[in-house]
Amino acid sequence: MFKRAKPMTWGKWARQQVYPKGGIKRAAAYLWHRLRRLPDPPHRIARGVFVGTFVNFPPIFGIQMPAAVLLAWALRGNVLAAVLGTLLSNPITTPLIALVSLNLGHWILGTPETISLNAVFAAFAGAGQDLWHNMGAAFTQETAHWDGLILFWHQIYFPYLIGSILPGLATSALFAWATVPLVTAAQALRRKRILARKSAP
Repeated sequence: MFKRAKPMTWGKWARQQVYPKGGIKRAAAYLWHRLRRLPDPPHRIARGVFVGTFVNFPPIFGIQMPAAVLLAWALRGNVLAAVLGTLLSNPITTPLIALVSLNLGHWILGTPETISLNAVFAAFAGAGQDLWHNMGAAFTQETAHWDGLILFWHQIYFPYLIGSILPGLATSALFAWATVPLVTAAQALRRKRILARKSAP
């Protein structure tokens, strides 16, 4: 009943993740429309935006949305605003977030090392190969391999985690700070329009 008449191909889905069907401007306008129509007070919406934006930064791939929902609930923020905030993470922004976080993390840890996207992909591939091999080794006589996973932890994951905190907090605080006056103004304008419609003859 709710399925597409013509199933979307993987290529088309991937293309829309980078560039939405109606364009980036239209997608941003839709998100703002949804955000300004949320019924909560602006400060609760701002809390939701804060946590939803922040979870895009740490390397918690695949659980960003559940993490945003839990944090928004714990901080009494708007859950839908938190979910909308996770949409900051996409195929365009994620590589930029990764490079900034990784290089900042290595600098904080005192292991100055310039990481390229190719190095990130290679480390992920090595860790994935080790995981796949070790899952099979658990049921056979083969020896588990940990070199790729250890390299991934030291060169990628831990520096990424450490380096993501400061830019994540700064970006989240900026978005939350901007949300309060914008949502306040939008909600006031919406109330004014509703009252005008009700009072119209």
